[in-house]
Amino acid sequence: MPLIPKTMSGILIEETGGVEVLQWKTDLPVPELKEGEILVRNEFIGANYIDIYFRTGLYPSSTLPFITGKEAAGTVVAVHPSLPTSLSSTTSSSTPHIKPKEGDRVAYTSDATYAEFTALPVALAHILPPSLSTETAAAALLQGLTALTFVREAAGLPRPGTSASAGGALLGVSSGPWALVHAAAGGTGSMLCQMLAVHGARVIGTCGGREKCEAAKRNGAQWVVDRKAEDVVARVKEITGGKGVDVIFDGVGKATFEADLEMVARKGTVVVFGNASGPVPPVDLFKLGAKNLKLMRPRVFGYIETQEELDSYTRELFDLLLAGKVKVKIHEVYPLKDVARAHSDLEGRKTTGKLLLKV
Repeated sequence: MPLIPKTMSGILIEETGGVEVLQWKTDLPVPELKEGEILVRNEFIGANYIDIYFRTGLYPSSTLPFITGKEAAGTVVAVHPSLPTSLSSTTSSSTPHIKPKEGDRVAYTSDATYAEFTALPVALAHILPPSLSTETAAAALLQGLTALTFVREAAGLPRPGTSASAGGALLGVSSGPWALVHAAAGGTGSMLCQMLAVHGARVIGTCGGREKCEAAKRNGAQWVVDRKAEDVVARVKEITGGKGVDVIFDGVGKATFEADLEMVARKGTVVVFGNASGPVPPVDLFKLGAKNLKLMRPRVFGYIETQEELDSYTRELFDLLLAGKVKVKIHEVYPLKDVARAHSDLEGRKTTGKLLLKV
């Protein structure tokens, strides 16, 4: 068993606000394991917009002070002695969740990841295949699960290879449903474009600037609209022959929502999952009636709530990464103590791809 120190480095938030509230500490207590938990020495930590929402107080934390962060990957250094060798899923027909042991590399979604060590329920940790790097796993897990579950559950696209699937690919244009992804060069946006292409959709991405548009094309968007140089609504209607898009994935929020209602096709779906420009104001439901629209505000954790759901989607994500059908672009790896710069870059829309923090 490796020697575990009593204190650790990490980022503490004592009050919500701007990046100045992200305090680098070197004397935080290492978490003590509770029943059913493992202790992970984090190597790479994902930086996500949800971390910013908790930092600013848009999503209130139950306690202050707190350590933020929702995903990481590293090595198991301790296991609570009461844990069994495997954990049963919610149905007897499912493959049991294999308990990680000391020394295993794992990736996980849990709280308090902006630190050297994190204690988490063993059910949330997934052992990494030998050929999947810890860095890639940390970069892909949360946004990959978000994209995969939203495409499958919110948009209702069938799994590739099934009889109902359009059988899409990253290259070429399918005859599947029209899908639009805002901020298509970002971490979640790039994952959504690739997942949609794999599922056979015709993918339109919106970005700001030529460089980001080129990145979106590499991510599987067959058409890209530059919101800085083009009328997005008019261009999308032109691309779709006036039909509009069947599903819109909007992580921008306030700045793009009204345009979404114009671009979406009759009987289409608008999936709002983020607030990069601010939360969407209260919606007059009568606006949805003109086209019989569906409006959703999903959370990834609502789709991976059961052990079976979490395990199944995680295995599928790992398979897509190992097969090269979905790739993750890492914008930059920041030292954990420089997290304020990472948040500033993310909020300033200066990034393409995933931001990682290294312990």
